[in-house]
Amino acid sequence: MEKGTPPSLPRDFDALRALILGRRDTLPKRIAQVAAYALDNPDEIAFGTAASIAIAASVQPSTLVRFAQQLGFDGFTSLQTVFRERLRERNSSYEERLSALRADVGGNGANHRILEGFLSASGTSLDQMARSLDDGTLDRAIAALAGAETIYILARRRSYPVASYMAYALGKLGVRYQMVESAAGLSPEILSFATKRDIGLAVSFSPYTAETIDEARALAERGVPVIAITDSAFSPLVQFATIWFEVAEADFGGFRTLSATMALSMALAVGVGDARRDRKPAKTRTRG
Repeated sequence: MEKGTPPSLPRDFDALRALILGRRDTLPKRIAQVAAYALDNPDEIAFGTAASIAIAASVQPSTLVRFAQQLGFDGFTSLQTVFRERLRERNSSYEERLSALRADVGGNGANHRILEGFLSASGTSLDQMARSLDDGTLDRAIAALAGAETIYILARRRSYPVASYMAYALGKLGVRYQMVESAAGLSPEILSFATKRDIGLAVSFSPYTAETIDEARALAERGVPVIAITDSAFSPLVQFATIWFEVAEADFGGFRTLSATMALSMALAVGVGDARRDRKPAKTRTRG
């Protein structure tokens, strides 16, 4: 970039989020505080006033302006437009997403192009994970899960398929687990049985599910370790996690994939099963 050329502005919320995460280690303390609040509370950023947001984020209003300028915007109001656009896109109905998708891929062969779009998005997600996943974090997570008496699995809504697969795989591998779900509203009672010898596995992505966050908090407050799978260093799950994974899933037509998250969950489940097998004492033969 030539001297004096301003940096290109993020075109959408995903690009803005990537920019913030890329700079999180170099942001001044107060600006990092605003960044964390912004990614955790995007709706408030979209429609709040500078004064109300500053109070909520525990900073001065001038810090919001400096935060926006750090990202290349001329002021905080310009930054808010990205958050407002994100909210508009997230609030679009599935019917609206389908209509937009049809406009992009309509005509003969549309179904095949839809499949190609999701395959491409899945490939992008998997490539990103292959580049960013830390082997040490994976090893520590598997060791912690394998050493726990019971694995408490926390996930809802879009993340529920991950929890369902983990429960299936762990059950087949002979690993004791507990899905934290109850049609009778008994999740708090289920969590009350967890001890420091157990571990929680929480999965949630933006917009984060309040119940999953509350349950992770409840486990952490009782001294139960928590492993989190989420999409941001500023995710509310991170503050309760002893180990956490950041998984960025690509989307096609507004529909995000779960390919990288499912691959990670498979690796965790199989890794735990393998570690548990290695810990079992070898059977000794007795002479008749």
